Amino acid sequence: MSNEELWQTVLAQIQFSVSRANFATWFGGTKITNSSNGEVTVAVPNLFAKEWLENKYQSLILKILRSLEPNIRTVEFIIKAPTPNVQKTEAFNRDEERALSLESQLQFPEFQVDQKTNLNPRYNFNNFIVGGFNELAHAASLAVSEKPGLVYNPLFIYGGVGLGKTHLLQATGSAILKAFPDKKIKYTSSERFISKIVDAIRNQEIEELKKRMGKIDVLIIDDVQFFAGKEKTQEEFFHIFNSLFQQQKQIILSSDRPPNAIPAIEERLRSRFEGGMIADISSPDLETRIAILQTKCQEKNTSFDEKVLEYIASNIQKNIREMEGALNRLLVFQKLNQKTPDLTTVRKLLHSLMTTAKKSTNPKKILEIVAAFYDLDPNDLMTQTRRKEIVKPRQIAMFLFRQELKESYPSIGRRFSGKDHTTAIYAYEKIARLIEEDPTLMTEINLIKQRLYVEI
Repeated sequence: MSNEELWQTVLAQIQFSVSRANFATWFGGTKITNSSNGEVTVAVPNLFAKEWLENKYQSLILKILRSLEPNIRTVEFIIKAPTPNVQKTEAFNRDEERALSLESQLQFPEFQVDQKTNLNPRYNFNNFIVGGFNELAHAASLAVSEKPGLVYNPLFIYGGVGLGKTHLLQATGSAILKAFPDKKIKYTSSERFISKIVDAIRNQEIEELKKRMGKIDVLIIDDVQFFAGKEKTQEEFFHIFNSLFQQQKQIILSSDRPPNAIPAIEERLRSRFEGGMIADISSPDLETRIAILQTKCQEKNTSFDEKVLEYIASNIQKNIREMEGALNRLLVFQKLNQKTPDLTTVRKLLHSLMTTAKKSTNPKKILEIVAAFYDLDPNDLMTQTRRKEIVKPRQIAMFLFRQELKESYPSIGRRFSGKDHTTAIYAYEKIARLIEEDPTLMTEINLIKQRLYVEI
């Protein structure tokens, strides 16, 4: 495998582990310049990118490289500015053509985004697979695309990571743009929106920003759970929301949890989120996951044996994005070796992905994830307090200690400031019962479980 092929394979997997904005910002203009003696050198365009990749993504990049080439020991980043526009050699031209070809084959979504709307035409209703796990969210999105601003405003879609929220949001925006080409549509991530608010405040241009936002006909914001704790962002968004809503402009939002489960968010903003349609997306069943993989294969003009698709769908059950990442790895193998991998080869190629999916958790991680989900400090869960905002997360942590780690009730009690084992039994049975009765609580615990098994 050449350096270019190796790096394109790495990028094919990284794009499903980071946000689209981060991928375009930090991995654009990067390439492997040297790979020998177990050492890989990656060229980046500037010092800022070098420091960011070293601090944030080095371990992820090294892990992927090792899964492809086990003898790789280290990865180093160097600054190498883009080559001036000079006459290229024939060899350089061949390498560049191969790189562009691979990019085209892998269909990186970042390279297709409309700069005006931030919408990606790759995401549409035609290639969105509908099943029992997402049919309400899909139906609501279709209704909004036909009558923006008049039905289900705001539309709030929530669900776990990699289940298709972004696809649905973008498909809705694209459908509105096609039906109403004069409407001004803007899709943005919550991180980018927060950054705009911060910049506007710093430059004393917040009123100007609100005026610009007020002219938008359809505002789509992904992952609004990141507004939690950001008081100034919430305040300004509240005013933007009201302005758009009063003008019957459509607002579409997504989150990894329902509005009433987002911590540290103003009640007035939460009530606005709950004022329209709230629809959830859960995990797809096996048949739907296979159908999704088949659709992805059609998009990429390729095909794999049914047993291969069933193997992927059976082993990656709760993240559509991870399934597509696995498919991309097979696609790269297929393009580079000019043959379709059989099931035995697929098992080897995807071994690291499947191993990751089945990894375990630990007590410390449970405490940290539960505390972070409810905007608490892990030490809060260990106190004797009976405050309502502490009791529920503590009981959930006890429930997960029992369910995920199979700890004994006396052991769980000792972990939580020496409580009696009957307290642990009560907590487990109460949460187990409430899960059956309260869909919101079930969603919260499922989201916490997803985070428990995400590789950091």
